[in-house]
Amino acid sequence: MGREFSHIGRRCERAVVTAYRELRDGGNADLAAFTACTTLYRIHHPESSVTEARRLVAEWIDHHVVQGMTTEAPGCDCD
Repeated sequence: MGREFSHIGRRCERAVVTAYRELRDGGNADLAAFTACTTLYRIHHPESSVTEARRLVAEWIDHHVVQGMTTEAPGCDCD
């Protein structure tokens, strides 16, 4: 499956993974991209703590980007 097709169902998860990939493709450092994506997640979920946001973002990046998995990743309960 190409990156043009998104198999990610949750909007916040799709936004985070897409943003991370685009930031890294644009030359941003890993930590800068991760920090931006943590902020993005918290915009979608202001009720989330920074720690929870970091954990989920790290899991999603690992699942979709590092491992290249196409299955649903563990995460929040939103659509």
